[in-house]
Order: sequence, then structure tokens, then C-alpha cells
Amino acid sequence: MPLHIGIVACSAEGAALCYRTICGEGAALLGPHAHPEVSMHTPSLAGYVACLERGDWQGVGEMMLASAARLVAAGADFLICPDNTIHQAMPHVAPRSPLPWLHIADTVAADARARGFRRLGITGTRWLVDGDVYPERLAAYGLEHVRPSAADRDAIGRIIMDELVRGIITPAAVACFQRVIGRMKDAGCDAVVLGCTEIPLIIDDANSPLPTLDSTRLLARAALRRAVGGEARPGDGGS
Repeated sequence: MPLHIGIVACSAEGAALCYRTICGEGAALLGPHAHPEVSMHTPSLAGYVACLERGDWQGVGEMMLASAARLVAAGADFLICPDNTIHQAMPHVAPRSPLPWLHIADTVAADARARGFRRLGITGTRWLVDGDVYPERLAAYGLEHVRPSAADRDAIGRIIMDELVRGIITPAAVACFQRVIGRMKDAGCDAVVLGCTEIPLIIDDANSPLPTLDSTRLLARAALRRAVGGEARPGDGGS
């Protein structure tokens, strides 16, 4: 039997995309209409945002662990979090976690290296692009990174938090991300990390100036491989 996947969710739109990917792509591995058992716990996003605004990463970690406990009770065998930003709390989470995790940045870095990319642009919330979640993991895979400028961080951060997490999609938001990614291309990047789980709702390979690394779907597919016991790629290991 496939393993039971537990999803520690933060923002609803991105978590829903991850969930749909697992369920929708499960059939390719398990047969028509089949997918692993999946449970998801989603506390109020306002609680996470309050911790983020005051830089309380331990508080973020406690919320993640509370979700983990509920997923253990539901029977999950391992955990994923389809939210890049709150992975910054993983040092508080991993030592106390009741279950192993797949780390979203490891999954992205492994895919980037497998595809031959060397220098990645990082997009996401201001908490993510200011932090070390991706720089540390990318460096471990021998990959370079470029962060957006301060102005670009503010612009894409506002779109994520004011629009995308609320399911609001506008042409202006798409154009803004395209400009930011275009500047990363000019800075020598050969691919871009869609480092917020909602960014794939508006940016993909069809409209991006650079090849995209869709963190949401990459994590979902890594979870599927783990659940069905298929061959794991480097980076699919837990934290």
C-alpha cells in the first residue's frame, strides 16, 4: 500500500495546488483514479502571518508541529509543507518532529541540478528572499543564486500576500513577475525558482523569460515517489 502523505498547509491556494497535483498525477503511478491517501491540516493563515511579521520563527515552528501532531493522529507516514517561506522554521521543527519531512528546497535544488541549471533566480515573499532557505540548500548542490532587488522584493511580496494567497490573479501581476524574472535573466540566471506556492498560478514556462522550477508541483511529485516507494531522486530525503 502507498504511504499516507500528510500536508502541513499554510496558505490555501498553494496547498490546494499541491493537493490537486498529488491526487491528479497519482494515476500515472498507481492506475486509473488512484492516488495515495492524503491528509491536510490548515490553521488560520493569520496566525502564521502574525508570527512572520514579528520574526517569530519559533512560533511558526510551533504551528507547524501542531499540524504535524494532527496529521500523525490521522495516520500520516511522512510530511510535506507546500509553503517555501515557513521552511525557515525547519531548524525548530525537525528535531522535534514526530515524522520525517521532505524539504521543498532540496526537491527544487535536485531538479535544477538534474536539468543542468547552474545559477537560479529566487522569487517569493520578502521573508523567503531575505532568508537562507534557498541559498543554503542551493549551495549544498553546487548551485549559485540571485535574489531580487529590494524594490522587486517589495513588489512581488505585495502581489503574493495581497493578491495570490487570496486567489486574485491580474495581468498586472503577471507582467510584474515577468519583469523581475527578465532582470534575473540579465543577471546571468539560467532558471528561476517559483519560491512561493502560489506563483505557479500565474507564471510557468509558457510566459516566463526563464525556465521555471515550480516548487509546488516538484514537492508534490517527490511526495508521490516517496509514497509509492518508487526510486527517490537526490533531494527527496527528509529533514
